[in-house]
Amino acid sequence: MSINKNKLFFASCLALTVTAMTFAIRAGILSQLGRDFSLTDAELGWINAMAFLGFPVATMIGGVLYNLVGAKKLILMAFFGHLLGLVLTIAAEGFWGLLISSFCIGFANGSVEAGCNPLVANLYQNNKTAMLNKFHVWFPGGIVVGALVSKLMTDLGLDWTLQIAVMLLPTVLYGYLVLQQDFPREEQATTSTTNNLTALVSPLFLFMALCMTLTATSELGTQQWIERILGAAGASPMLIMAMITGVMAVGRYFAGPVVKKFNAEGVLLYSAVATSIGIYSMSLSTGGMLYVSALVFALGVTYFWPTMLGFVAENIPQAGAVGLSVMGGIGMFAVSIWNPVIGRWIDQARETALARSAGPEEAELIAGQATLQNLGVFPLVCILAFVALNIYMHKTRNSDATHLDHSAESTGLGSNKI
Repeated sequence: MSINKNKLFFASCLALTVTAMTFAIRAGILSQLGRDFSLTDAELGWINAMAFLGFPVATMIGGVLYNLVGAKKLILMAFFGHLLGLVLTIAAEGFWGLLISSFCIGFANGSVEAGCNPLVANLYQNNKTAMLNKFHVWFPGGIVVGALVSKLMTDLGLDWTLQIAVMLLPTVLYGYLVLQQDFPREEQATTSTTNNLTALVSPLFLFMALCMTLTATSELGTQQWIERILGAAGASPMLIMAMITGVMAVGRYFAGPVVKKFNAEGVLLYSAVATSIGIYSMSLSTGGMLYVSALVFALGVTYFWPTMLGFVAENIPQAGAVGLSVMGGIGMFAVSIWNPVIGRWIDQARETALARSAGPEEAELIAGQATLQNLGVFPLVCILAFVALNIYMHKTRNSDATHLDHSAESTGLGSNKI
C-alpha cells in the first residue's frame, strides 16, 4: 500500500475549502434568500441552524464509526452529502426546502471534520497541533474565496443559485482525489472506540468541550451573521469577512512557532482576549474603523478552532478520533443552538429601535451593534476559563517534571555516581 501524505493532505484541504465556501456563500446570500422567500431573520436563523446541526450529527456518527470504516469512507460520505445538499439548495422553493438542504450540507461538513482531523493527526503524529492549524488554514482560506465569489456575483446581479452552483466544481475534484488514494492505518493505541469513549468523561475533556461551545460561537456565530450585523454600518460585510479569514489563513499557516513558544493553552488565552476586544470594538465602530476592529477580531479567532483540537490531540490522546469528532460536533451544535437566538436578537433590537422612531437604516445599525454586544459575552467567559486552564497545565507540567526528577534520582540516573 502506497501512502502519499501530500496528496491526502491536499484532498483534505480541498474538502475543507468546500466546507468553508458553503459557510461564506450562505452568509453572503442571506439577504437574497430573505427577499426571495419572504423570510424573517428568525426563520433565516433556523435555516442557518440546520447547517450547524447537521455538522455535529455527522461528527458524532463519524467519530464512533471512524475506527470501523476509516477516514476514506467518511470523506466520501462528505462528498455525496455536499453534492446532494448543493443540488437541493438550488432546487429549493421555500423555507422547508432550504431547511432540508442546509442540514445535508451541514452533515457533509461534519463528515469532512470527522474524517480529516484524525487523518491529519495520524499522518503527522509528531507535529499534530501545527499541522492541524495548517489544515485549518483552508477554512478561512475557503471563506475568502467564497466571500469574494459571493460579493462579485452579487454585485453583478447574478442569482444566488449560481453562487451555490460554483461549489460543485471543487466538490467533484476532492471526491475524485479521495477515490484515487490509499489511506494509512490508525495508531493502534487510539483505535479502540471503547477507550476513546472512556476518555470523553475525563474532567479535562469535559472542560475543553464546554470551552469549545464558547470559542465556536464567538468565531462562527459572529461571522455567519456578518452581512446582517454590519450591512448598515458603512462598510462591505463580504470584504470584511474576506479580510478576517485572510488574516486567519496566514496566522494558521505560521502557527507552529507560536504554539511551540506559548503552548496551546497560552495561545487560547491570547485568542480569547483579542476576540473580546475585537467584538466590543466592532459594536462601537462604523465606516473605515470597522476594518480595524475586524482585524483585531481576526487576530483573536485565528487559532481558536484548530488549537482546541490540537490541545485535545496532544493532551488527551486516548480520546482518539472520537474525541476530535466530539469536540468539533459540540462546537457546531452550540452554534446551531445560538443561531436562531442571534436572529431573534436582531429582530428584537430592530423592532425596539423602530419603536423609538429610528429610521430603517439607523434601526439596522442599532440592531447589529446590539447583537455584537451580546456576542461579546462568549469570549469574555473564555478569558476566565483559559486563565484557569493555563494555571492547571502549568501545575501539571511542574508536577510531571518533579516526578521525573524523583524517578531519575531513585534509579541513580539523577546523580553523578555510576
